[in-house]
Amino acid sequence: MAALITFEEALELGELSDHDDIGDLVERAWAARTERFGDSTDMCSLVNAKSGGCAEDCGFCAQSRYAEADTPMHAMMEPEQILEHAKAAEAAGAHRFCMVTQGQGLSKRDFTKILEGARLVAENTNLKRCASVGHISPDRAHQLAEAGIQRVHHNVETARSYYDEVTTTVRYEGRIRTIDAVRESGMETCVGGILNLGESPRQRVEMAFELAEIDPTSVPINLLNPRSGTKFGDRDMMDPWEVVKWIAIFRLILPDALFRLCGGRVENLQDLQPLAVRAGLNGVMMGNFLTTLGAEPADDRQMFTDLGLNVARQSDNGSNPRPDNRSGWLEGDAPTTPLDDLIDSQDEADLWDPSSQLRVIAKKGKPPPYPNAGPTDSDSERTGHEAA
Repeated sequence: MAALITFEEALELGELSDHDDIGDLVERAWAARTERFGDSTDMCSLVNAKSGGCAEDCGFCAQSRYAEADTPMHAMMEPEQILEHAKAAEAAGAHRFCMVTQGQGLSKRDFTKILEGARLVAENTNLKRCASVGHISPDRAHQLAEAGIQRVHHNVETARSYYDEVTTTVRYEGRIRTIDAVRESGMETCVGGILNLGESPRQRVEMAFELAEIDPTSVPINLLNPRSGTKFGDRDMMDPWEVVKWIAIFRLILPDALFRLCGGRVENLQDLQPLAVRAGLNGVMMGNFLTTLGAEPADDRQMFTDLGLNVARQSDNGSNPRPDNRSGWLEGDAPTTPLDDLIDSQDEADLWDPSSQLRVIAKKGKPPPYPNAGPTDSDSERTGHEAA
């Protein structure tokens, strides 16, 4: 996709600090968003279908075996449980539903449960179906597509030049192979990353342009919500105006992608969430996140309707093709969907709730050290990394 600004212009915009200047940047991003997507939205919700005990060393994640944090655990959900949470997400106003599992791959048994869950969601809701199940082979990608999955999420997490500071056990090249397998199977790609992992402003721009080269359908932006005991657990939250600024910059670099704001948005943005929407978002992750709590459905919908955006379920929700039950994928009439009587509070439906559905397990003994200790002050001076 063609960026609306150059690499050098993005670097200059990254230096903005005056709120009025950032406001002007937001208006540029808003114009780019509305020109391409009108008043449509693309709202998502997820279920943490399998949590904890991950063997990888991602420095932001409490599920990693390398983290000193207690481990949030639960076994692989049954397909019927996945469907129950999907119905709650639909009642909250989500347009699509993502089934997420920890780790870089699933056993044959667990993968089969994802396939069965996807079929149940397709047959019993009007939700579009997404999956985030780690690395997958071309064969597994085709199995997901045949089961009704339409989009697969697989982040690159950060810029290639900073990647080894974030994880060493999951190779960047492996992520690209998974993304290629997804695209070759005919499914859409959902590829983004996390801001505030210690990357420099230049590396944020690098990540955005690398994402533009990958050309995903959807770009989820996460904001570090530091978890005690993880590699990045001592970092501060991002300044809310910095978050808004970088969302707008990413929008101008990837003007045709569907942008959604996901983990860490509540804690980092606080009262500036509506301004972040205006900075170029198509949607947010509704409900809760993998291991932390989110916002109320009514509040999320209101952020978009206050800007004149349409949160009702539409035939494409912002980009074609968006196949769902009404486009012939399944025979027969689509299930009834609560378009006019949506829930306002999470208490009204069985949304995924990490506060009650995860068992927090204390690690036995001291976990192994992270394979890479991360950048020191002297490393930062030598490589140009800056605390962002």
